[in-house]
Amino acid sequence: MPSLLPRFGLAVAAALALAFPAAAQTFDVWSGVAPGAEGMRQIEVVSPFPGGGFDVVRNVTRPTLEVFRPEPGAATGAAVVIAPGGGFRYLTMQAEGRDVARVLAARGVTAFVLKYRTLETPSDDRAHWRDFFLFMAGAARSNGALNLDEAAGPGVADGLQALKVVRERAADWGVDPAKVGMIGFSAGARVTAGALLTPDPAARPAFAGLIYGASFNDAPLPAGLPPVFLAVAGDDKLAEPTVLRFYQAAAQTGAKPELHVYADGGHGFGMNRQGKSSDFWINDLLNWLEVRQLARPQD
Repeated sequence: MPSLLPRFGLAVAAALALAFPAAAQTFDVWSGVAPGAEGMRQIEVVSPFPGGGFDVVRNVTRPTLEVFRPEPGAATGAAVVIAPGGGFRYLTMQAEGRDVARVLAARGVTAFVLKYRTLETPSDDRAHWRDFFLFMAGAARSNGALNLDEAAGPGVADGLQALKVVRERAADWGVDPAKVGMIGFSAGARVTAGALLTPDPAARPAFAGLIYGASFNDAPLPAGLPPVFLAVAGDDKLAEPTVLRFYQAAAQTGAKPELHVYADGGHGFGMNRQGKSSDFWINDLLNWLEVRQLARPQD
């Protein structure tokens, strides 16, 4: 979870200024009701994060994609589906979604922020946050061993469908269907890992970013994984064990994942500015994408 009010340094602010200024287009991930959501009756709500100065969205039953496009003539043909985090109880759409999308778009990558389905939570904000922080306390005690496969199921399905839709409509956005990747944060990284490890290689993202999260179990990883970028803070006891296990397991398959462990930054640093080296994870991701000719060089 983000812990500080998002503030951007000069480099990030400059990148945001370059991003496409028009209102982003939003569309449904599924043509009808999402499979398995037929009986859901909870009402989507936007809630303020306690003391954080930003809002989150929860009780999501209708998955959507919000599109952020590069300036005309600047696109590289690459696209990224971004899955925010929130413990499957809510989604941090700004610091782990739109802010990331704007920076990527400024470097030529068409970005799609995924609002995937979340678990039902109390309609009352106070009850919701009480339950959430109790859940997080238990998750922290698990030392990265928390199994969230059941909670992740709808989100993984939404992520795979989002990749499919972006590929099917690639011509609409000037995207190369072979260059559609996915990046996720915390629970969104679990969604991304689920898409990355799906049995059908053709359905997987072409590349993936797992930011302070990965798969939450020790299932064997398949051979032939797409390129993977991982980032986590060394003092993040919730996600660091899982991220390190995923890195080691991926390396053992013959893949060459890239891993960045920052000295500190906690869980959920996202695009927040905390005066720590983890503030610059986005630069490392952009460098990684640039080397693969997926992002434009910085001007």
